[in-house]
Amino acid sequence: MSNTSIDSPPGCAASPRPADEHLDSPSAIVWVLSIAGITAALMQTLVVPLIGDLPVLLDTTASNAAWVITATLLTAAVATPVSGRLGDMYGKRRMMLFCAGALILGSLVCALAAGVVPMIVGRGLQGVGMGMIPLGISAMRDLLPAEKLGTSIALMSASMGVGGALGLPIAALVAENLNWRALFWGSTGLAVLIFVLILTLIPATEVVGRDEETFDFVGAVGLGVGLVALLLGVSKGADWGWSSTTTVGLLIGSVVVLIGWGWFELRQQDPLVDLRVTARPVVLLTNLASLVVGFSMYAQSLIIPQIMQLPAVTGYGLGLSMLEMGLWMAPGGLMMMLMSPLGAKLSHAKGPKVTLAFGAFLVALGYLAAALMMGAAWTLLIAVCIVSSGIGFAYGAMPALIMGSVPISETASANSFNTLTRSIGTSFSAAVVGVVLAQMSTTLGGYSIPTEAGFRTGLLIGAGVALLATLIAMAIPTRASLEAEANIEHEVSASAH
Repeated sequence: MSNTSIDSPPGCAASPRPADEHLDSPSAIVWVLSIAGITAALMQTLVVPLIGDLPVLLDTTASNAAWVITATLLTAAVATPVSGRLGDMYGKRRMMLFCAGALILGSLVCALAAGVVPMIVGRGLQGVGMGMIPLGISAMRDLLPAEKLGTSIALMSASMGVGGALGLPIAALVAENLNWRALFWGSTGLAVLIFVLILTLIPATEVVGRDEETFDFVGAVGLGVGLVALLLGVSKGADWGWSSTTTVGLLIGSVVVLIGWGWFELRQQDPLVDLRVTARPVVLLTNLASLVVGFSMYAQSLIIPQIMQLPAVTGYGLGLSMLEMGLWMAPGGLMMMLMSPLGAKLSHAKGPKVTLAFGAFLVALGYLAAALMMGAAWTLLIAVCIVSSGIGFAYGAMPALIMGSVPISETASANSFNTLTRSIGTSFSAAVVGVVLAQMSTTLGGYSIPTEAGFRTGLLIGAGVALLATLIAMAIPTRASLEAEANIEHEVSASAH
């Protein structure tokens, strides 16, 4: 394989590679990109085992230490659509290398951090690495033969959930047996490996666009400000108070900024996000379903680990350690990976709309099973595997729906926007589940803990939201229905003339 440049120059014509075009190692491309996605997603749960110890480790307050997690989520939300647009303009591999470089730098800063400020900066840089997931999905459309595309995209898309699920037991194992800095030295080494693999094994992708095309800096800033205000208000509202001036101001401000951003984007020749494309029925409903599925996916990771770790004296807690809990949760990540190829086959046979609806319905069944079987780790494991299987089906179908409905010149930005909607869903999930568990709590040993009814309510909410995602997925129009609608519009127009 010869890569004389990182990416082809802007302005080159490009089209999807034909099915009979042979690459040196398409399997290597799939696995490198999937591992890159899993590595980026690992950063989301990397510090979870350290949450209780961070104030002492960094000599700061608990509220300041919480920003170590929040910073990653915020930068990932802002950087993902920006990196997607830049990938469409300047090449997806180039931007994946940039994201991997940010991940390396962020991990190094965290490993060497002596206080909370450099740790927050490092964690923010790690969040930039999330851009590798939608970029990798879009690069597959450019690099892989058609017969491998569906399965490969499903595997890459599932990496977002796989990394988060596997990160918990790995981080817990390291945190309990080694110095906490080993987590970040390990992530540094992994990020360096990913950078080298992308550089050596991923071919340059052709760039579709005009030579005079420009990056929408104003749109990027506007979207960033709106998202930061929204996600801050949602994620910190419980701590600051939902009726506090800060929370209300952030939420209202985010709505105002995002409306203004949308107005601005519709008037740009080269917008950051082409809202006319995202308004297409298939894209719009897929993104809405992604938001709802993101909500339902994250709810289980907030509820079930707590049930497993609460003392058995509560009558419903299982009294497991962090490491034991992580090991019981880990099969969920493996189920996502195992189900993604099956989801691709179902999409090929019945269409990705059916796969998305089926996956969301499985998630609902898993939550109902968890609500009915809270009494033992093995029963919760069954529920986790059902939910994770559903996520594997759903996440693999989303990019297939998106890329089948957007021009090839906008695949990276469209996939990035879809990934963003999932992230917004997880943020809302954290807020809603947090409020439910806080309101339905009791006191044990001087500490406030959620009640059994609170956990069950949270699980039932997860089931209800997943059923809503099923209904949204079923409403996504098929190609046949879109063609029929277009024909009707044409006939109406012709009769009017």
